[in-house]
Amino acid sequence: MDPAGQDINLNSPNKGLLTDTMTDVPVDMAGSTASGAGPALTEAETEDLKNELCKVEEEICTLRQVLAAKEKHALELKRKLGQTPLNELRQNLSRSWQEVQMSNAYKKTQETLSQAGQKTSAALSTVGTAISRRLGDMRNSTTFKSFEDRVGSLKSKVVGERENGTEDPLSPPATATKPQPDSAAF
Repeated sequence: MDPAGQDINLNSPNKGLLTDTMTDVPVDMAGSTASGAGPALTEAETEDLKNELCKVEEEICTLRQVLAAKEKHALELKRKLGQTPLNELRQNLSRSWQEVQMSNAYKKTQETLSQAGQKTSAALSTVGTAISRRLGDMRNSTTFKSFEDRVGSLKSKVVGERENGTEDPLSPPATATKPQPDSAAF
C-alpha cells in the first residue's frame, strides 16, 4: 500500500488507494522532446508508448467519471442541506460585496466621493447665499420699489372697484353667456 497515492474511484472497493497502473505514470518529463517521439524509436518502444498512451487515456476517462460522480454527490448533499443555487448566489454576492467594501480602492473612492459631496454642498450653499443676497439687494432697489408701488396701487384700485360694486376690468363680463352647441350641426 503506497501512502502517497489514493484511489479516487468511488466504485472501487479500495477507496483511498491508487492502483498499480496509476503509480507507474512518470512524474519527470524532462527527457521528452517538444516535437514528440525521437527518430530513434524502435518498434518495441513505439508499441510500449502506444500501450502507455491507451492506459493514460483510460485513466483520464476514469477520472472524468469519478469527477462527475463526485459533482453529482456534492449536488445531492447540497440539496439535502437546503443549499439552492439561488442561496449560493446570494451568499457569493454578499461575500463579494463585503470584500469590495473592505478593499482599499472602495475606501478611497468612498472618501473621495464624500469629500466631493461636502465641497458640492458648500458650493451650493454659497451660491444660495449669493442669490438670496442679490434678491435682497434687488428688492431694496428703487426700481423694484417703484414696481411694487405700481402693483400695490393697481391692487387697491381693483379691490376698491369690487367693494363699490363695479366690475373688475380684468374679469370677463357677467352678462356673457356660453355659446350653446348647435344641435343641428351634428
